[in-house]
Amino acid sequence: MLLDDLKRGDVVLEARGITKRFPGVVANNKIDFEIKAGEIHAILGENGAGKTTLMKVLFGQYRPDEGEIFVGGTRVDFKSPLDAIELGIGMVHQHRKLIPAHSVIENIILGHPKAGRILNLKRASQEIDYLCDKYGFTVDLKAKVWQLSEGEKQAVEILKALYRGAEVLIMDEPTSALTPLETEKLLTSIEAMSQNNLAIVPFITHKLPIVLRISDRVTVLRRGEVVSCISTEMATEKSLTEELVGRDVIFRTERKVVERGEEILRVENLSALSDKDFQALNSVSFSISEGEIFGIAGVSGNGQRELVEVLAGLREAESGKVFLYDTDITSESSSKRWQLGIGYIPADRIGVGSIADFSLVDNTTLNYYFDDDYYHRGTLDHK
Repeated sequence: MLLDDLKRGDVVLEARGITKRFPGVVANNKIDFEIKAGEIHAILGENGAGKTTLMKVLFGQYRPDEGEIFVGGTRVDFKSPLDAIELGIGMVHQHRKLIPAHSVIENIILGHPKAGRILNLKRASQEIDYLCDKYGFTVDLKAKVWQLSEGEKQAVEILKALYRGAEVLIMDEPTSALTPLETEKLLTSIEAMSQNNLAIVPFITHKLPIVLRISDRVTVLRRGEVVSCISTEMATEKSLTEELVGRDVIFRTERKVVERGEEILRVENLSALSDKDFQALNSVSFSISEGEIFGIAGVSGNGQRELVEVLAGLREAESGKVFLYDTDITSESSSKRWQLGIGYIPADRIGVGSIADFSLVDNTTLNYYFDDDYYHRGTLDHK
């Protein structure tokens, strides 16, 4: 491989003058970028700045209209992501590319030539356990992917890339769906990977504290162009924000005191099982009032997901009650709860929260199938 003899600090991946056009828009315009072995080089930009397009060019999903890509100092021409993977470039997508019904270990080795015609799960398990120990990941290799938290799914995606021999790891919005504690664990693992000479390229939209904490350099994109590339130690949240938006910003927020109104939701002694049939909730009680933002914190796997799903009507309660304005809704369906005014935004926005191939109108009106104003004999009135 082109990266075998490189040392820490050597340039492993370089883009020169990358331009990518789509009908009516120039997504990337003469972008220069490089990443060194052992470096965390963040790419920062608002939605539409061209980050995803550049990422897909570097991974071989798109072919640039202009410009060149170099791996280990050698010019390359990616015809597909397979070419990039063979040269040691891995990518962790924002929206998971996993098969929910398969186990963790099956997802990691799926499609890898090393797996062979007959799967040697024992050998694969030993190799993956080594990667977990080396980089601080904790995941049950026998668990089904659908049973995992978002943080655990993220770990599986990273392990899949590392198992394929990635020396450069491109990460699209790596913390977007993670809790603060899951984020902290991931950042620790990213730092461990960089200490082992991996080159990490996180693409981040807004989470500036994360950029400042983990990256060595940061490149800022705006409207498809590089507006700055600086050492992170020379940057601040304010300076990065001004580079992002192209104008001065004022960091000042005032938090008003909110008066709590009438009680809306009440939970009494709620208990529920997890997907693995162990006690996830044990006699949980709380109430939420009008005008209130009620936060729930905890390490991943301590019942947050089960609690939310019970409240949304997606998981059955073993015992306890849920009240909406003093009306017992414990046995009501999810659609009935939605009609009563309980909305649910899942962590898995693509797999659970929406249908990616449907239009915005079709997704938005999915819950209106019972309403004659929207559906007539099973057909949506688009107008």
